Formats: sequence, C-alpha cells, structure tokens
Amino acid sequence: MLFPHRAGAGERLAAALRHLEGERPVVLGLPRGGVPVAFRVARALGAPLDVIVVRKLGVPHHRELGFGAIGEGGVRVISEDIVRTSRLTPQDLEAVERAEQTELARRARAFRGDRPRVALDGRTVIVVDDGIATGATAAAACQVVRAQGAAHVVLAVPVAPPDAVARLGEAADEVVCLSSPAAFRAVGEWYEDFSQTSDEEVVTLLARAAASARSPASTPVEVDAGGTALAGDLAVPVGAAAVVMFAHGSGSGRRSPRNRSVAAELNRAGLGTLLFDLLTPAEEGDRANVFDIGTLAARLTGATAWLRRREPLAVGYFGASTGAAAALWAASAADADIGAVVSRGGRPDLAAGRLGGVRAPTLLVVGGRDPAVLDLNRRAREELRCENRLDVVPGATHLFEEPGALDEVARLARDWFVGHLTP
Repeated sequence: MLFPHRAGAGERLAAALRHLEGERPVVLGLPRGGVPVAFRVARALGAPLDVIVVRKLGVPHHRELGFGAIGEGGVRVISEDIVRTSRLTPQDLEAVERAEQTELARRARAFRGDRPRVALDGRTVIVVDDGIATGATAAAACQVVRAQGAAHVVLAVPVAPPDAVARLGEAADEVVCLSSPAAFRAVGEWYEDFSQTSDEEVVTLLARAAASARSPASTPVEVDAGGTALAGDLAVPVGAAAVVMFAHGSGSGRRSPRNRSVAAELNRAGLGTLLFDLLTPAEEGDRANVFDIGTLAARLTGATAWLRRREPLAVGYFGASTGAAAALWAASAADADIGAVVSRGGRPDLAAGRLGGVRAPTLLVVGGRDPAVLDLNRRAREELRCENRLDVVPGATHLFEEPGALDEVARLARDWFVGHLTP
C-alpha cells in the first residue's frame, strides 16, 4: 500500500479506527511526522487532538539502547533489567534524565504553547505516528500514555514492518496498522510525498484542532425528508444567521472526513451546519440510487422544510459530486429560497435542464487535476443565470486529497457563504 502523503494516510487510518468513535477517544500525535496523520484521524472521529512528547532515556555509553522513557506530568518509565545489566549508577540515571527533561519541556512548550495537556484519565487514547521502523519511540509513548492514566491504549500507524507490529502488541492494548510489508526498509518508501514536517506545521495543526474543539458540538437528529427518516448531525453556533446543508456525493455520507472538515470551518465562522445522509442504509446498497438525482433533490427539499421548522434561519447548500447536482436541482425550484450554493467537485451535468432555474449565488470549486469534471463545470456556467463563479484549486484531484487542497475548499466555501448568507 502506497500513501500519497501524511494527510491521505490519516484519512485511510481514520476509516480503520471508526469502531472507536463511540468511545470518545483522545488522539495523540507523535511529533513531528505523526501529527499531520493524527490531525486527520482526530477530525474524522470528532476527537480532541494533542501531541505526545516523550524522550527516550539512553544508556550513556550506548545511546541507542533505552533504559526507559519520560513524559509530561512527571511520568517516568524505567526498565530495571536494562539498568542492572548496563551497570548504571543512580548518578548516571539522574544525569540522563535531567538532560532529557529539559528537552522534553522545551519541545512541549514549543508545540503546545500555553494550552494545557488533554487529560487522559480513564480515556481510550489513540497514539498515532506516520510509520514505524524499530518501534522504540512508539512503545515508549504507549507506556507513558498508560502511566498518564489512559484506560485503553491503541497504537495506530499507516505502515510498519511485521516484526515491529508483533512487538508493539505488548505495549498497546490494540495495534492498528494498515500495511505491514515484509520487504520493509524505511517508512518513507511507502509514501509518494514524505517531505519533512516542520515545527511550524505541528503548531498550526494543533492550534486548528484546539479551535475546532471550541466549535459547537453537533447534535444527532432524525431528519424528516418528505416522509423518509434520515440520520443527521446538526450544529448551530450561538447567534448563527444561517445553516448550510450538506448534500453528499456518491460513496459518501454524513461521516465523510472531507465534509466534516468543511463543516468545522463553517462552524468557526459562525454558520450552522446539517450533515445528513440522503439515502437510508438499505438504499445505499443499490448504486443506481446514488445517481437518481430527482429523488435526492426531493429528499433535500423535504429536509430543508424540516430544518426551517426547527431553525428559522437562512439556508445554503454545500454539494459534493452527485450531491452537488441534487443541491442545484433542489435550488432550481420556484419556491426554493436558497441563499447560496457551493459545489465541490460537482457533477452539474446531472442537473442539466434545471440549471437555468437556479437563483441562488453559486460557487463551483474544482481541482486543477480533475480535467473531466472541470470541463463539465465550465459548461454548466453557460447554463447558469444566477450570480456564479468557478474557482480552480491548483494541483488538486477530484477528492482534494493533496496537502492544503481541502483547506482551500473550506476557505472558499466559508467566504462564499459568509458573503451571501449573513447580514
């Protein structure tokens, strides 16, 4: 398994960790490369993100051999066997630990700033790295996390050699590894882009995660979509002037990490969001339903009426792929009264014949490396009679998996909705 980059690896890893979502886990990233992976995992699971800073205590005359590890909060894990066989004196232990404690405090302060550590007492904790070579640091992190009060420790990585995975089963209660190739030489071999993660990137991602944690918590709701009950998640910040409804595309749903990422950005801007499934679990099994745009649009229209009864606010639509066609179709109705529409990698051609009736200001966002869909959106602009704009995200493919691509989508959507839905 080859990963495009750490962000893409994080999204794949999040899917493999979905079974832990109900346990309200805490996600900890090992700096530096583990943090971009952990960021995607935390966002997909709706979990708090923090950094796990550990320092290995190396035998003075053989630094590669660790006799223990230290972590924040005064946590200290020592292997008495190695201390004894290495003939270390109390003075040796104190000197090594003092030096590593200084570096530990410096790194924790640099990454987290003034924010307190996320409490781990009694929690399920997922320790994430971008890959494992020997596993020594990951094992130390698991030991430190357990000493900090974690009730259940899960180690999650995209790639690791089979022998390391086996060994780490002793340090963690559960090990989730997407790929454990026998011909393993280095972690970087299994990434297309394994460029170094900077301290600045770690700081930025942790700050973004902390800001997301201050966003309103979403409430599970049962959406009445014209007589069909659909599962959804509603989040409305205090003082919100509008709610953006998400119409998902083929193979997606309300738990889509990409749509949740955009929704979090809209929440931070003071906009409400409703993520819900346009199809029931039974209907999702028939692929033809995904392309039944008329039915999807009718569901969206029914759900809009339900939302307005519950939250009498302005409404916008965010549609992805086939969901964008459903959003445009629904917005074309004479009595739709939709304030704005944003399409991400949308298929407006599937709403052909309806585009001329759309009155809501419409933003079309397409990846620069998605030529077929880009052509479809250019043609759609010729049919639209409303205010509209086409923005191309350079270097992005259809799913916007490239580093920074989805962030650009979220920024564009935020600005469009804020500009058209709020006073």
